[in-house]
Amino acid sequence: MKKRQLFLIALLALVMSISLFAAGDSEKAQSGELDRSKYFITVATGPTSGLYYPIGGAFSSVFQNKLGYKSSAQATGASAENVTLIRENRAEMAIAMSDVVAQAYQGFGAYEGKEPATELRALLGLYPNYVQLVTTDKTGIKKFTDLKGKRVGIGAPNSGVEVNARMMYEAHGMSYADSKVDYLNYGEAIAQLKNNMVDAVFVTSGIPNATIMELGTTSKIVLVPIEGEGLATLKKNYPFFVEATIPADVYDTDSGIQTATVRNIMIVNKDLPADVAYDLTKGIFENIGDIQAAHATAQKHITLENSHIGVDIPFHEGAIKYYEEAGL
Repeated sequence: MKKRQLFLIALLALVMSISLFAAGDSEKAQSGELDRSKYFITVATGPTSGLYYPIGGAFSSVFQNKLGYKSSAQATGASAENVTLIRENRAEMAIAMSDVVAQAYQGFGAYEGKEPATELRALLGLYPNYVQLVTTDKTGIKKFTDLKGKRVGIGAPNSGVEVNARMMYEAHGMSYADSKVDYLNYGEAIAQLKNNMVDAVFVTSGIPNATIMELGTTSKIVLVPIEGEGLATLKKNYPFFVEATIPADVYDTDSGIQTATVRNIMIVNKDLPADVAYDLTKGIFENIGDIQAAHATAQKHITLENSHIGVDIPFHEGAIKYYEEAGL
């Protein structure tokens, strides 16, 4: 008899615990509370040699360790690949250059003839990428037109760097046919520059860039300016470019170097649930110090005040809700 009573008591306790658990879930559903544990947030970044990877990793860390999502940062080929990952819902969030995103969204430039990627949405603007045309004092290259006949690393095919390089040539009245171009990512191309296998390399990234700094340990770095008529034409054709100066102390150059910048932005698919997009956006800015700690560039540029700079596509509705609450 005792065994039967104990069994009934245990059964009753189990039923009550299940009921309480179900009631809790029901209350969550009725209150609209988000169950973060049900979502996995993949943050598509870039090569491990660039800034996208550590900065994207900081976002992923906030989502997982501070907000309670399952999350990871994925190394990728950067902007162009990231646009594809978001379009195909193979990543929930990605970093990309705003020029690549604008071309994909509108179907021009590198995306001419392709279906416009109107499903892309912005979550926030991040930081500027500087167009850094890198060579050494051994090559004699001092201005853009000196690239004629030279071996030039232009970035992986259709990467953000390569899209930038194509625009730079066009703005200077030149094309790839004027140089001997190599479709290498900038980490590979800098290695080739060290070995005198290429003469110049396009690096579009935040500053300072680790691969360029490493080059400076063995060679005298020369940065070729983007200036004058070429810069004016570039800005006229592509208004998302903004002129800027790379300070002399960044790479120990003889003086500051004029160039063009383009903003990086964080993108998502419009199909990301609005409550998730809102929660992620809010969580980012409530933990912005963790993200800023990833790099000096993030510390300087990734802020609520800068969140709309360089964004040429619509914001996700969930992000808009947060920005309205924040008074933007």
